[in-house]
Amino acid sequence: MKGTEGTIYWHRELPPASAQAIGEHTVEANSARVPGTLAHRDELWERVHQELMAQAHDRLEQEIVRLGGDYAHVFGEAIEPRHDDAKGEVWMHGRFTYMLYRRAEG
Repeated sequence: MKGTEGTIYWHRELPPASAQAIGEHTVEANSARVPGTLAHRDELWERVHQELMAQAHDRLEQEIVRLGGDYAHVFGEAIEPRHDDAKGEVWMHGRFTYMLYRRAEG
């Protein structure tokens, strides 16, 4: 799942070989909260997973710009469910580790 301009590379996808690594970073993202009911559970989890990945993608794009890079290579991720029993809600939380790269000068 590459970024719209080829700026985000996931796991086995690699940025251009000429790109220069400039630092390892981490971003976190959350999906929207949904009712923590058993009804339609699989559909809800699929939806919150898609939302989490969209949020992660947006956060990565923001961080590439903020940190002055050109590409991000995500090489690690930890995704876990979260829940708020008082509100009866569940959501997914993700932590994504990536290497930031700049285009090679020249």
